Amino acid sequence: MRYWRNCSGLTKIHVSILILAILITLSMGGIGSKVYGSDKGNTGKAVDSKQRRQLYEAISLKTGLEWSFIAAIDQYERTLSQAHPKTRPLRENALTGIYVTDTNWSGYLNPEKGDTNPTSIQFFHGIGKDGSGDGIADHRTDEDLLYSVAAQALKYGSAEDDFSIGLWEYYHNTRAVQRVLQFAKLYKHFDRLDLSEHAFPLPLKSIYSFRSTWGYSRGWGGKRVHEGTDIFANHGVPVRSTSYGVIEIKGWNAYGGWRIGIRDLNNLYHYYAHLSGFDKKLKAGDIVRPGQTIGWVGSSGYGRPGTQGKFPPHLHYGVYRDRGLVEWAFDPYPLLRRWEREERKTLRVSQ
Repeated sequence: MRYWRNCSGLTKIHVSILILAILITLSMGGIGSKVYGSDKGNTGKAVDSKQRRQLYEAISLKTGLEWSFIAAIDQYERTLSQAHPKTRPLRENALTGIYVTDTNWSGYLNPEKGDTNPTSIQFFHGIGKDGSGDGIADHRTDEDLLYSVAAQALKYGSAEDDFSIGLWEYYHNTRAVQRVLQFAKLYKHFDRLDLSEHAFPLPLKSIYSFRSTWGYSRGWGGKRVHEGTDIFANHGVPVRSTSYGVIEIKGWNAYGGWRIGIRDLNNLYHYYAHLSGFDKKLKAGDIVRPGQTIGWVGSSGYGRPGTQGKFPPHLHYGVYRDRGLVEWAFDPYPLLRRWEREERKTLRVSQ
C-alpha cells in the first residue's frame, strides 16, 4: 500500500503497465545488451545482416582474420544446418549457423559433456573457447561458437593456403574448403552480407515457354530422369545468372553440351546447359550477379564437343543442393516461377 501512495499522479493501472514494460525489457536482455550476442528474435533481414556483420567484425578483431572469411565459415555451417536440421539443430533465433556437438566442444574424454571451463576443455582437447571475454566457453553463445571454429581454421596461419589447410583439418572435406573460399570471395567483392536477389534466367521481354519437366524420362545416354526445367526459346536468346555466385565450371559436357555451373551463397549449384556459346570474358572463378548474361540459348549436347541440333533450342536449368559430402538435385520449377513473378513486379514498379 505504501508503494501506491508514493506514486503521485499515477493510478494503479498506470503503475501496473509501467512495471510490466520494465519486466518485458529485462526479459529481452536489457537495453544495453550487445545486439550481435542477443538470443532473441530479429525484426527483419536488414537488422539480422547488421547484427551478423557486427559479430563477424568482433571476431575478426580477436582473431586477425578478415571478416569475409569468418562470414564464409558461418554461412557454410548455416547451409549444412539447413540441409540437415535434425542432426544439426540450431538454437532458436541464433545469429550464427555454427553447430558443434557436445563431445567436440568439451573433448572426447571429458567426463563433463556440458563443460564450459576453457582450461579443462583445452586439457581434454575440445575445441570450445571463450570468444566473448567472460571467462566461459559456452556453445550456446554466438561469439563463443564462431570464435572457436575460426580458431580451428587458423591453426596453421591466416594466409589463404594456410587457412585452407586449417579448414581441411577441421572438416576433412575438400568441398568444405572450396565452399568457404568461394563464399569469402563473394563477401569480400560486394562488401555486404545480403546477396539474396535473384533474376529469371531469360530476359522477360523475350519469347519463351516452360513447364515442370522434373522427373521425365530421357532417352539419350541410357536410362535417366530429367533433373531440371527446360525453358524453350529462340536460338541466341541471352541466358542470365539467376543469382550472385562464383563460376565453378565452364565447358563441354556430353549430355548438357556447352554448359556453365555457378555456386551461390546458399550452397546451391546452378546448372545452365545446351548453350550455343558463352560470354568469352567469363572463366571459372569469376563472380557473377543476378541478370548478368553468361551465355545464349542453343541446342548443343548429346554427343562429342560441338554437337548441335539434336533437339529444339532451349535452356536446361537445374539446381543442386550441397549436403556436405554429396549433392542432390531438386525441382527448380517453383523457384523459376517465383523469380519470374518477382522480376515482373519489379519492372512494373520501375516503369
